[in-house]
Amino acid sequence: MKELKIPEATVSRLSVYSRYLTGVEKQGIVNISSGEIAEGVGGTPAQVRKDLAYFGEFGTRGVGYNVKQLNHEIMGILGLKKRWNVILIGAGNLGSALSQYRGFQERGFNIIAVFDNDMNKVGLKLNGLPIYAVSQMAEFVDKNDVSIGIITVPAEYAQDIADILVETQNIKGILNFAPVVLTIPEEIEVRDVDLTVNLEVLSYNIEKK
Repeated sequence: MKELKIPEATVSRLSVYSRYLTGVEKQGIVNISSGEIAEGVGGTPAQVRKDLAYFGEFGTRGVGYNVKQLNHEIMGILGLKKRWNVILIGAGNLGSALSQYRGFQERGFNIIAVFDNDMNKVGLKLNGLPIYAVSQMAEFVDKNDVSIGIITVPAEYAQDIADILVETQNIKGILNFAPVVLTIPEEIEVRDVDLTVNLEVLSYNIEKK
């Protein structure tokens, strides 16, 4: 039987739903409707129900969804019932900003070290995280069960860093901030975050209006 392919946009919205539900749960709210979720995240009730329906039945007609249970289920779907060890490659301005973003830790992503080729930075700390030489990266990844690497180096160095990561035993995914398309084996998941492209899409939409 062919496995149902879940649209990537649905997975992205699940992440938004979960973060919203986490806030709702902290407010002590027990039950919530698809309409209330939609209003909270800027979507539609039909879209919320459709997204959740890919993964089963979670609510009760006339009652809605139990906030805690639904959030627990979504976090399980997103692989957030475990902690992920993450490394950051590039101790520049962007790397520095990402290293102090609390949202990663709150959602289960533990950045445990930073790597850089600048020997003036190696041995220092970046927002409390130790900075190691890139030459130490492969050994560190395998010794510390690191599953995800975040690349924030200039484009001309990104592929070399990616090559080192994919040769390790543990790396399962790469979040790439470098403005370049990486050549990566299919078994490694890659997400590209091109800030310039996002700004240009934003400016296009502004002009279009």
